[in-house]
This record gives sequence, structure tokens and C-alpha cells, in this order.
Amino acid sequence: MDFLSNLISGLSLGSIYALIALGYTMVYGIAKMLNFAHGDIIMVGAFAVIVCINTCGLPVWLAAVVSILCCIVLGVLIERIAYKPLRRSAPLTVLITAIGVSYLLQSVAQLVFGSEMHSFPKVISMPTIQIGELTIKGNALVTLVVSAVIMVVLTLFIGKTRMGKAMRAVSEDKDAAELMGINVNKTISVTFAIGSALAAVAGIFYGSTYGFIGPYTGSMPGIKAFVAAVFGGIGSIPGAMLGGLALGIIENLSKAYISTELSDAIVFGVLIIVLLFKPTGLLGKKIKEKV
Repeated sequence: MDFLSNLISGLSLGSIYALIALGYTMVYGIAKMLNFAHGDIIMVGAFAVIVCINTCGLPVWLAAVVSILCCIVLGVLIERIAYKPLRRSAPLTVLITAIGVSYLLQSVAQLVFGSEMHSFPKVISMPTIQIGELTIKGNALVTLVVSAVIMVVLTLFIGKTRMGKAMRAVSEDKDAAELMGINVNKTISVTFAIGSALAAVAGIFYGSTYGFIGPYTGSMPGIKAFVAAVFGGIGSIPGAMLGGLALGIIENLSKAYISTELSDAIVFGVLIIVLLFKPTGLLGKKIKEKV
């Protein structure tokens, strides 16, 4: 029963990683940019909920909506101000800029909220389910179900809608897509908006699960979610989901049965082993480039 409980807790943690990884994989798959500030948008979304509920007295559902809208606006602004001018620059330039944006968000949060951890309000409150000796936290199930639904909706959105087809075209060739009448700037902005909205949802679930939020809260989950996206096959939406769940299970079982201190090392070690045998990740596809 302990194993099942740890497995379910790992799935819950993995669902949070999956939500963040979906944002990473959307941005990279379509805009071909590694937005390392993505993890800090989680922190911004969580703090937005705290301000809305504790300071403004808004109901929980409205605080969640405001948080998502704030993150969408922030994500689009970051893309327009920091990344858009660098679209034709070297990947290293974009990467350094993303790291700079990440530190900027952390520093601003520290100035506004202080460096201490803040208690996160009880946004999601689900009763615990007892099946014999097995105890399942209601919040864990909600997180898992929401992540699965979002993955399905995103997959349908990319595959069936007009904007989704535009995203796939931009992913293949920005210049050719523009010649075909696709608004590349709008498409990339929508991509960042969706990714940032997912980060806000992840921030709400993360705060509800752990109960505390600080200026640097998004750093490690952001890095792990990037690992999950690479693990599953960056650019693949089902891959991001699978990678996030796998990462959460590995981390939680490592903490339970091996060592709390070594759990992060084990997670990154498994990633290295997988990439040695399958460099494109679990569901990633090898792309042939014409010379």
C-alpha cells in the first residue's frame, strides 16, 4: 500500500511537471525558443492568487482567472520585448536573454514580496479518498485529471483548429508560413499566451500541494519540467505529459526508497541514460535536415 501511495503522489507531482513541460514544449516546438523564464511565470501566477485572495478578497475562482490572465499578459510581453527582436539571432543569444528575464522576474518578486516564503491559500480542497488501507489525496486526483484533460485539449487544438494548423506551419518554416499569409507574430504570441496560462495553472496546483510560495519557487520545478519535456521528446505534447509523469514517479519513489538527498541526482541521471540510448526522448521524432 505504501508503494501505491507513493506512486499516486508521484503521479500528482508529475502532473504539475507535465503542465509546465507542456508550456516548454509548445514554445520550443513552434517558436524554436527555450524560454527558461517559464518556470518563474509559475511563481508570478501563484503570487497573483495570493494577492487576489488575501489582499483584494476575491473568491477563489476569480483569483484563479485573474492569475491566468496576468500570466498570459506577462508571457506575451516577455515574447514581444525580449524574444521577438532576437528571432534571427544565434540560439545562445536567446538562451542568455531567457536566463536574464528569469533573474529579472525573481528579483522583482523579491523586491515586492520579500525573500521569505508566503503561505498559499487553500484554493483546491478535495476530501481524501480511502480505499481499504490505501489513502489517496483528493488534490492529487484533481491535478492528474486536469493535466490529462489539458493535454487532450491541446492535442486537439493543434491538430484540428485553424490556429493550430498555423502553429504547425510556423514550426516547420516561419518564412514559408508568412508567404502563405500566416501572421507569424500573432501565432507566436498565442503560443506564448497558452504556455503562460499553463504555467499559471501549474503555479496554482503547486501552491495548493506544498502550501508555500517564494520568489525562487519556480526555479527548480521549471528546470525539472524542462528535463521532463526533453525526457518525453521536446516538441511532442503527449511526450511532455509522459515525461512529466515519469519524472514525478521517479523523484517520489527515489525519495521514498533510496534517499531524499539523492532524488534530484537520480532524476537527472535517468535523463542522461535515456538520452544516451534515445537522444530525441521517449516520443520525440528524428528530423532529417536537407542540405
